[in-house]
Amino acid sequence: MIAIDNKLISDQVIEEQFVCDLNKCKGGCCEDGDCGAPLEVGELEELIDNFEAIKPYLNKAGLKEIEKNGKYKYDTEFGWVTPTIDGGICAYGFRDAQGIIKCGIEQAYNDGLVKWRKPISCHLFPIRIQKSKQDPDLEYVNYEPREDLCKAACKFGKQLKVPVYIFLKEPIIRKYGDEFYEALKATAEHWKSGDK
Repeated sequence: MIAIDNKLISDQVIEEQFVCDLNKCKGGCCEDGDCGAPLEVGELEELIDNFEAIKPYLNKAGLKEIEKNGKYKYDTEFGWVTPTIDGGICAYGFRDAQGIIKCGIEQAYNDGLVKWRKPISCHLFPIRIQKSKQDPDLEYVNYEPREDLCKAACKFGKQLKVPVYIFLKEPIIRKYGDEFYEALKATAEHWKSGDK
């Protein structure tokens, strides 16, 4: 376990290797789960404020689900989450011509229509963040790829020799800032030199 500020980071974040292989997994993390994508409280407002720009990227089933049950919902186990279509694909997701699930929020971002890229929980995957029940300021930063779904990404990461923290540099900085990332990188380099 690595401690940086009030974050406890799993050793696997710097030891394991991972690179998404969308041609193999088809973006399955957007439909394979216990609920929709976890949302931070501030992201609820992002969904409300940006919905009109995101709306044209959504499919009919996703729009119908959002109109029926709202732009987000509360799950007793996971907190605020995006709605899903019949317990499957995220209501903000759609399949492209190759059958890969894409995010309507991210497509609007890529086209310059919104400044919010997508929920940070999606951007950070397969890193999952959990708050400590005893200390609300303490967060656990864990590497949790899906066993079957992420097999190709784990293999691809090993092939390319890309550690998790490097693959997820942008979302880690987005979540915790440059200083945190530099401390994590320095720890990883220190370990690599054999001084673990």
